[in-house]
Amino acid sequence: MHIAVLTLKIALPGCGSLKEKRQRMGGLHERFGRYPSVAVCESGDLDRHDASEWTFVVVGNASRDVTSLCSEIEDKLQRTVDGRVLDATREFL
Repeated sequence: MHIAVLTLKIALPGCGSLKEKRQRMGGLHERFGRYPSVAVCESGDLDRHDASEWTFVVVGNASRDVTSLCSEIEDKLQRTVDGRVLDATREFL
């Protein structure tokens, strides 16, 4: 069993309220929570309007599967979220 913790810090330039932040980050739980091998939560910058931090725990039988799913999450997030990924950190347990 292989486990990775992927943490992404996202800048949301021009975001003026928590409501707008929720709209811009819209549906990360629904999108990535459908994967049976992924757990997702907003893990930081909860009260900031212009930033967000999300953590994904990815589990798989093979290291390459976990690494591939982490890359897929990063790619999808960069394409679908109205913001910039400032930092992506992977930790393998």
